[in-house]
Amino acid sequence: MRKIISWLLLIVVAFISAAGGAYWGARWAAQQQRPAAAPAAAGTGTDVPVTNLSFDNTDIETAITSAVEKVAPAVVTVVGKVPGQMTIFGRTPDGQVSGSGVIISPDGYIVTNNHVVEEASDLFVVLSNGRQLDARLVSTDRYADLAVLKVEGEMPAVATFGNSDNLKPGETVITIGSPLGEFRNTVTVGVVSATGRALDTGKGYMMEDLIQTDAAINQGNSGGPLVNLAGEVVGLNTMIVRGGFGSQTVVEGMGFAIPSNTVRLISEQIIANGYFARPYLGIRWQAVNPSIASRYDLPAEWGAYVMDVANGSPADKAGLQRGDIITAIGEQGIDEKHSFINTLFNYRPDDTVTLKVYRGKKALEIKVTLGSTAP
Repeated sequence: MRKIISWLLLIVVAFISAAGGAYWGARWAAQQQRPAAAPAAAGTGTDVPVTNLSFDNTDIETAITSAVEKVAPAVVTVVGKVPGQMTIFGRTPDGQVSGSGVIISPDGYIVTNNHVVEEASDLFVVLSNGRQLDARLVSTDRYADLAVLKVEGEMPAVATFGNSDNLKPGETVITIGSPLGEFRNTVTVGVVSATGRALDTGKGYMMEDLIQTDAAINQGNSGGPLVNLAGEVVGLNTMIVRGGFGSQTVVEGMGFAIPSNTVRLISEQIIANGYFARPYLGIRWQAVNPSIASRYDLPAEWGAYVMDVANGSPADKAGLQRGDIITAIGEQGIDEKHSFINTLFNYRPDDTVTLKVYRGKKALEIKVTLGSTAP
């Protein structure tokens, strides 16, 4: 029993000695790693270290911000009144439409979309600085969806046109406009998705040579500028594709703009002459396609069926008749990719062209000198 007690005492002493050594060894190591205290600040009477904080006021500017600063003052909100509609419950109240536009002349000329103003009256614009000016509609070109307005007063800025022919897919572009008519000078950024796009308007003609972009365009952005990184207007936003009601396809990021070269050509003529002249034939017509041709046993699958000929018009003078089917203008046939109106617009007023026509089952060629849509 004495041996057992002796061994137990020896084990307890050894354990206590080991624990004490570990404790004092740990304290010594911690003291060796503790940094020396910073000297006390003069006059503070304390040894708490003083920390000095510094701030760097960096002026961040990029090509995008520079372009926006250059063009944004020239962007306006276009507002107009649309008359109410008669319903079975009576006439609805007058409404308001809005879109965007851009100042293109120090004299107060502004370009926007035709569809923004075509049914509106009492037009006015809101400048980027909030000033409101009455606007007068100079003229429009509905086929290009362009309109020119005129306001009086000092302009805050004038936008510069760039060469839209130089645009390349992948190039960064910026849109500026007033989505929903409320959020003035909203900026979105994307790229040129493609150039040379064509869209069917559903009105018998195509809008051609459009710029496709994934920069966000919303209702109210119509008529606002598409801008490159040099701060030049390279397009005028005109429409978006979202996917129709009931469609199984949901489309995002598909906006389209009219090339600046087209905008410049038409707006300059409107400013100089008060109108933009298109070639004029003088017929009322209906598009012919394979479905219609099959249903009515027509001799051509594609063309323009002449429903009426205006008295004294170029078509009347050339001998076109009601019931004729125009299948080609010059060397260009009318087909799925070449509508009658777009093919006609390849020519100028006073040009003499040859029309290929079916009269019944008989093929004819008729020469006609085109007139002008000028007033």
